Amino acid sequence: MGMTLTEKIISQSLGRSVSAGDYVIADIDKMYIHEGSGPLAIKQIENIGMDHIAKPEATFVFFDHSAPSPISSISNTQKSLRDFARRTGCHLFDIGDGICHEIMSAHYINPGDIVIAGDSHTCTGGALCAFATGMGSTDMGIALAYGQTWLRVPETFKFELSGRFSKGVYAKDLILHIIGMIGSDGATYKSMEFVGDGIKYIDIHERLTVSNMVVEAGAKVGLFPSDEVTEKYMRDRDREDKFKEIKPDNDAKYEKEYNIDLSKIEPTVSCPHFVDNTCPVSDERLSNIKVDQGFLGSCTNGRLEDLIIAADILEKNGCKIHEGVRLIVNPASREIYNKAMEQGILMTLSKAGASINTPGCGVCAGGHQGVLADGEVAIGCNNRNFKGRFGNPESFVYLGSPATVIASVIKGKIAEPREVL
Repeated sequence: MGMTLTEKIISQSLGRSVSAGDYVIADIDKMYIHEGSGPLAIKQIENIGMDHIAKPEATFVFFDHSAPSPISSISNTQKSLRDFARRTGCHLFDIGDGICHEIMSAHYINPGDIVIAGDSHTCTGGALCAFATGMGSTDMGIALAYGQTWLRVPETFKFELSGRFSKGVYAKDLILHIIGMIGSDGATYKSMEFVGDGIKYIDIHERLTVSNMVVEAGAKVGLFPSDEVTEKYMRDRDREDKFKEIKPDNDAKYEKEYNIDLSKIEPTVSCPHFVDNTCPVSDERLSNIKVDQGFLGSCTNGRLEDLIIAADILEKNGCKIHEGVRLIVNPASREIYNKAMEQGILMTLSKAGASINTPGCGVCAGGHQGVLADGEVAIGCNNRNFKGRFGNPESFVYLGSPATVIASVIKGKIAEPREVL
């Protein structure tokens, strides 16, 4: 019987065939923690009486959720993690280097890897055809200590994509549409696999957006095949030697199958306070929703291509946002920040009135750099809009593509991106 991408990746890693439902102990290729998940993971290592980690060369520590630290307790946590990294010899990415998922995908994750981290959006790496998934801090501690973890091979939902996006529509609209269609628990512990002729028109930066958000439907992983698009991305980053083609078999068995015509996807938003509460931006119920703040950034849509989309739209519209509306920008990494600075993108955003913050998670993590006041409304291109996600349970958060975010801050209300393109 043929294999899905999940079955193929895990089988190749183990050196034997596995099927959905099997329980396995897998060797980990890459693992990482940040200041939120790291302390408990390290405590778990100490609890089992170990003072080292199994694979320091494959272990990464990041400071991205609170970068720079807003309070002394987090500063103390970051100091302890710096000490841990130096003591064990693992990789450390400090304040301003950027978001863990962006850096790992851009520089370290390869097709066929098994990747785990102490963060739910680790599934971002599935865009590169890696079995990448988040785990709790206790499981991470054991994985750091032994270099292995246990997991159940998930069943797979197949999403056959055809056609291509129309003007003003992006991968963010696609994944929001899918989450609204199947629900926030519609793919719990499943693999969501994206295949079909349509994927050749979806670049890696857009695939990263899709894979990043599959967890909002409960999924374990979100996988794209490694193909010509993947190879080009890795070649552009001088990592072509790490590329290998991995595709699902034609006779693979899927639990569910969906067919989606990309040309029929509309600009879509997620409304408060649940990610699966979606509707087209053109819905009349949104026509008079005023916004106080826009957020451009996060591990979902803080990449250079997203900043370029925003800057281009602003330039076409007089480089001006609506009076009384704030625009917060957090590039996803220092590399992206520097390129955006070199290309004049940050200048355009700043001239429009944007506040440009340190590369990192920013207000998406709810701690600082843009917390909302009571009753305020924000639209962000991040991945969650739960009550209190932007630091205040008395506020309201909508989600959309970077283009929808910028259209909204220009108009001062939730707006169709095609009105400003």
